[in-house]
Amino acid sequence: MPHVPQVRRPALTGAALAVAGALLLTGCGGDGQAAASDPVKDIRAKLPKAQRSAGVLRIGMDVNYAPVEFRGQDGKPAGLDPEIATALGKILDVRIEFVDTSFDKLIPSLQGKQFDVAMSAISDVRQRREGLDENGKQVNPGVDFVDYFIAGASIVVPKGNPKGIKTLDDLCGKTISLQQGTTQDEIATRQVAVCARTGRQLTVHKFDTDAKALAEVASGAAAAGVNDFPVAAYAAKTTDGGGRFEVTGAQSTSNPYGIAVRKQDTDLRDALAKAVDQLIRSGDYDKILGKWNVSAGAAQNAVVNGGI
Repeated sequence: MPHVPQVRRPALTGAALAVAGALLLTGCGGDGQAAASDPVKDIRAKLPKAQRSAGVLRIGMDVNYAPVEFRGQDGKPAGLDPEIATALGKILDVRIEFVDTSFDKLIPSLQGKQFDVAMSAISDVRQRREGLDENGKQVNPGVDFVDYFIAGASIVVPKGNPKGIKTLDDLCGKTISLQQGTTQDEIATRQVAVCARTGRQLTVHKFDTDAKALAEVASGAAAAGVNDFPVAAYAAKTTDGGGRFEVTGAQSTSNPYGIAVRKQDTDLRDALAKAVDQLIRSGDYDKILGKWNVSAGAAQNAVVNGGI
């Protein structure tokens, strides 16, 4: 796998400190001694009645983005997000049910109440929080995010990097492929305008899955693909035994992955934030990231709407 750059964990915000502090509150026992409260029990008590009564948290996920989420050999969701989600379910004492949904339909389906939350390598960006289209016009109510992982975008090229691509500007005059509706789609849209000013057109081919986009790079129909770093690194390591792709250049500006929650579901949002904090404190979070070789993206604490 390519060298994994060190990603600085975000500093604790005042809000995050308040959350952490709340979980460490103590009460006085009958003997006057401070008795520590059970943080897991406290978190479960804050889960909204709808999820507690049903005993299930339904999560929308595009199960086609290895190693973040994909189908394992048994056909069930596997990867970073499913494992984090399952661990959060144990903390909240609910069963996790995954609803496989194409990425560009995740937020509309969430707002249509087809599931409780969406968790699928969704970058927490202002456009999604405020429900804006690419022209800045509000087209939906937006969502809140509970941020749990930091990921930048990377460029994937054929092994040996025959065209010498290292930066986004090196893509000008070339064809790239990517998954539509992603943060990389937004990055490419901005880069098209940059390239146009140089007189070297950037052509962007968009697909409904990342696998199809990478297939274009493999075939030579596209000079490069743009992916989230964990996905780019995984593809470079595993495709054809590591002989098909490589990751080039540095990651772009890092944005957090967030669990998307409807704006009105503030109690569910806050319960999830506390559960993410508990997962991090328990050490299980670091174990999951280590298993998928993405420890460089570890967050120090949950943050609500912390993206740029």
